[in-house]
Amino acid sequence: MSKMKTHRGAAKRFKKTKSGKVKYRRGFRAHILTKKSSKRKRHLRKDGYIHPADEPRVKALIGQG
Repeated sequence: MSKMKTHRGAAKRFKKTKSGKVKYRRGFRAHILTKKSSKRKRHLRKDGYIHPADEPRVKALIGQG
C-alpha cells in the first residue's frame, strides 16, 4: 500500500512542537473586531493546542503520525 498523502489544508493550519503536541492558530481574529472585547482579542493572539484525544487524527493528516 502506498504512503498516505499529507492533507495540505491541515498542514497549513497545524504544526507539531518539539514535545509532540499539536499547535494551531486561533480563529475569529480577522474582522468584525470592534464588538469583541480587548480581553477576548488578547486571548485570541495566543496559539492553542489540540486536545490529546484528537492528536492522532491530526498527526495522521499532517504526516507526523
